[in-house]
Amino acid sequence: MKILALNASHRGNQGHTRFLVDKLAKGATDGGAQFEVVTLAELKINRCLSCGKCNTREHYLRCVYDDKDDVRGVFNRMAEADIIVFATPVYVFSMPGLLKTFLDRLYATGDVFDLRLTKSGMFFHHLDPDICSKPIVALICCDNTEKETPQNLISYFRTYAKFHDAPLAGLLVRNAGRFAGHGRDPGAFERAPRLAAAYQAFEQAGYELATTGRVKPSTQKAASQNIIPMPPLIRLLKNFQPVKRKMLEQARKMTRFANGDV
Repeated sequence: MKILALNASHRGNQGHTRFLVDKLAKGATDGGAQFEVVTLAELKINRCLSCGKCNTREHYLRCVYDDKDDVRGVFNRMAEADIIVFATPVYVFSMPGLLKTFLDRLYATGDVFDLRLTKSGMFFHHLDPDICSKPIVALICCDNTEKETPQNLISYFRTYAKFHDAPLAGLLVRNAGRFAGHGRDPGAFERAPRLAAAYQAFEQAGYELATTGRVKPSTQKAASQNIIPMPPLIRLLKNFQPVKRKMLEQARKMTRFANGDV
């Protein structure tokens, strides 16, 4: 089993995204899988020009940048993998431009004039199944605790999976990154007792990918759990503005504490 993780954080290997990927990697290697990480921030990735040359006879399925940047090399590594992990932070309610620029280059791997139906019955076009149709895992992280924050990305990867005939083998969402110290603050475990269980679930997710090819729903739920305890009554009350303002004041204090400002 070969698992390839694409780390889309602009902070490269210094960010919370890489920290979570490493948790997944530990579980996967414990389960006997090979686990490779490609850090997109370290690569040269030119934007798609929409020139259409990749769909001409002379340049069929070859991008004009194939010999000028690192994208084709990443595609080749994707073709060699059994599972692809898209690991990304939330930037302005979506993916970082780094990942979108990379994904735009998939245009050169398919014949857009060869119309087809996907296995799920969607109208689409020819694509390279070795690159696009592997099982995928979406690993999404953000600082905010609002449930709405990662929804665009969750929707994106579900749609990607449907059109590309790529089974969604796991959906792991880790919020409250700043409150949790982005994985690098030992004091976070005191502020958020559930954090240890969430990180353990990321390792378990990697182990399950290595041994079964997918992450159990219970493991996804554990990895994505809210690490800030909130009783049902508080969850209800937090929708009222006066209560939410009080919560905001407390969150500001916690954030200053987490950053060492207090």
